[in-house]
Amino acid sequence: MFKRAINTGVLLALLSLLVFTSLPQAETAISEETAASKETVASSDTDAKADRSPGAIHYVKVDGVVNPVMSEYLIKSMKNAADDGAEMVVIQLDTPGGLDLSMRDIIKAMLASEVPVVVYVGPSGARAASAGVFMLYASHVAAMAPGTNTGSAHPVAMGGGGGGDKEADETMMQKVENDAVAYIKSIAKKKGRNAEWAEKAVRESVNVTAEEALKLGVIEIIAEGRAELMEALNGRTVETVIGERKLKTAGAEIKEVEMNMRFRILKAIANPNVAYVLMMIGMIGIYFELSNPGAILPGVVGAICLILAFYAFQTLSVNYAGIALIGLAAVFFIAEIKVTSFGLLSLAGVVSLLLGSLMLFDSPLPFMRLSLSVLLPTVLIVSAFCIGAMMLAIRIYRRTPVSGMEGFVGREGEATSDVGPEGGKVYLSGEYWNATSDEAIKEGDKIKVVEIKGLNIKVVRL
Repeated sequence: MFKRAINTGVLLALLSLLVFTSLPQAETAISEETAASKETVASSDTDAKADRSPGAIHYVKVDGVVNPVMSEYLIKSMKNAADDGAEMVVIQLDTPGGLDLSMRDIIKAMLASEVPVVVYVGPSGARAASAGVFMLYASHVAAMAPGTNTGSAHPVAMGGGGGGDKEADETMMQKVENDAVAYIKSIAKKKGRNAEWAEKAVRESVNVTAEEALKLGVIEIIAEGRAELMEALNGRTVETVIGERKLKTAGAEIKEVEMNMRFRILKAIANPNVAYVLMMIGMIGIYFELSNPGAILPGVVGAICLILAFYAFQTLSVNYAGIALIGLAAVFFIAEIKVTSFGLLSLAGVVSLLLGSLMLFDSPLPFMRLSLSVLLPTVLIVSAFCIGAMMLAIRIYRRTPVSGMEGFVGREGEATSDVGPEGGKVYLSGEYWNATSDEAIKEGDKIKVVEIKGLNIKVVRL
């Protein structure tokens, strides 16, 4: 019995030793099998990516100043492309530059986009200046059409004040310039583009043509049109935030992405000339509402136009002294109705309106300033409108009343009885009236009303 127990124990020990000895081999076999399965999955994923059918290509056209409207539109377009599983987003760009904050919002969206973003400066004659250079550098693929140019990315000061410490201003501009240089160089290194030229574009405002940009390593493609661009993009590999992606344009649907009505309206009013005209219409509307309380329509139209103008001002370089002078002009025009100044307040209003309009937009960039061809006619029309309305109001105020009790003063009639201080009867405008007079008037004499008190009138003999 004891021997049998010993033999059983020996057998169990041998079995345990055999099991423990075989475990590493089993783990190795399992690991090899798992690795093989992973390789198979990876291989199948790669094959699936290689064999995938291309999604739609979202083609977005933008032109004009880089501002919050363009920023919101492009960011929304890139998000929609990602949601739709698009193959890529192509941004056809033509811009003179714009606001730094709006540009940075666009670039952050580009760098974080899972869908490749292609920036194409086109058509021929287009440009990517200032902020456009940064957008070109931030794209996954940069392309230009022949006859286009890019450069002049030096930052400029935009702000609504006047004067100041020149040395402090220069120091601030140096800071802004260095910040812009560091920003574009970091983008250039991330995208593998020419960082040295990028720094020159910011510091020295250099410009290059499409052919020069290709030689300098600023862009990757020169394409005459959309078809040539799609052909050049086909098969190109780009790096996105989710890894490498091979572009497929052959047979891909091109989806035109257009601005909806909301973006079109916002883009239109962001123009400094449109914003200025809106403010003038708003000022006229408020002027008429205050001059004639209860008219309602002028006040409503004026308030809407002023709100739209103030929305546009947030995208522009506005001088607050200019706004104050324009507001003061409105005060002068309204005060002319209440105060007898023999036209001096109206003249002061015209001068204040002109100076305020000239000072309103303070920017070294021509596309951010007010055009004189818009400013001068608008000042003349608004001034003529306000002065004309004021003169008409004064004329109406001084006119002899033709209705109501006050309208009887000055009317002529005939005495139907003797009229004196004690009273009498007169016939006037088809009616008989009780009348008094400081002089004796006989029956049948012609009379004229000089005063009215209740239902009695005072007359004189003609």
